[in-house]
Amino acid sequence: MTEKDELQKDHGVLYLGIDLGTSRTSVSASNGVRETIESFVGYPKDPVARKLLKKDVLFGAEAREKRLSLNLHRPLEHGVLKFNKDGEDSESLRAAQDLVKEIVRLARPRKDELVYAVVGVPAQASINNKDAILQAARESVDSVMLCSEPFSVAYGLDMLEDVLVIDIGAGTVDLCRMHGTMPEDADQITLTSGGDFVDDELAKEISKAYPEAQYTKQMLKAIKERHSTVEDNVERIMVDLPVKGKPTQHDITECMQNACRRMVPPIVEGLGQLIATFDPEFQDRLKNRVLLAGGGSQIRGLDSAIQAYMQETLGGGKVIRTEEPMYGGSNGALKIAHDMPEEYWEKLK
Repeated sequence: MTEKDELQKDHGVLYLGIDLGTSRTSVSASNGVRETIESFVGYPKDPVARKLLKKDVLFGAEAREKRLSLNLHRPLEHGVLKFNKDGEDSESLRAAQDLVKEIVRLARPRKDELVYAVVGVPAQASINNKDAILQAARESVDSVMLCSEPFSVAYGLDMLEDVLVIDIGAGTVDLCRMHGTMPEDADQITLTSGGDFVDDELAKEISKAYPEAQYTKQMLKAIKERHSTVEDNVERIMVDLPVKGKPTQHDITECMQNACRRMVPPIVEGLGQLIATFDPEFQDRLKNRVLLAGGGSQIRGLDSAIQAYMQETLGGGKVIRTEEPMYGGSNGALKIAHDMPEEYWEKLK
């Protein structure tokens, strides 16, 4: 493509890379904007709440903080849109549409620009769910393409050959092997042992150690994001949790370590499956280029713990942690948006 063709292709188009996540949604835009918000959408419960909040819909941290006045939605569960027995949950679909609309708004498109978005989805999202995500994007963008989240991370770093990607989100852990082509279904595995799994395990550990302690899921999530670790030698993790209404200090060091460490075996087992079904001549190269990405990659010591468990169960391995977990997926999706030919885009309007 000549420089003139490139200019014509990009004229009047804003390219977006969107990482639509269970916990956070991020966007990287071709105009230089980068934004992230918590994946919460809230609607006022009644006229009193509407009068108090002076808004019809709230997003992100603001929605979480005002949740007692809201019907609060986290539209993605385990990395995919929530479903009911008849198909999509209409409220979750509406929340997903509003969330995409908000993240596109934050990218600040001009009124005269077309918006082309690449949206990262879980590695094994079903066909139905991909359709639901396309439907969620329909009101906000002019053209869209879906890609797997771990592929977008690898693409953004130009790590396209002999690489295993671990993308740890809140709802899912996506594993993907890269071998110089677009990954196929056999190259990808989705696990449900992501950040929400750690939150649930932490709740079990604390309730067992301190039966009288009171907490909410949001409290534990905030504690995990501040203190998560799998390392042995750490400062004691002391947190205040109410007991019968009185703030009381608790030592949750072992609780946190145990909860976070439970992520490791299923991840390494999944890596083992992708390695064992790969060309034997290239298995060692794959094993020694493991890329750890996503919000969950920030757990202290997780890269070393996965590497040690790979050594124990797979006979070796080397794990590299990405430097930018918050925008790794959206940066890669934006790069894909720039690089992909016209025929790969699906027009929505």
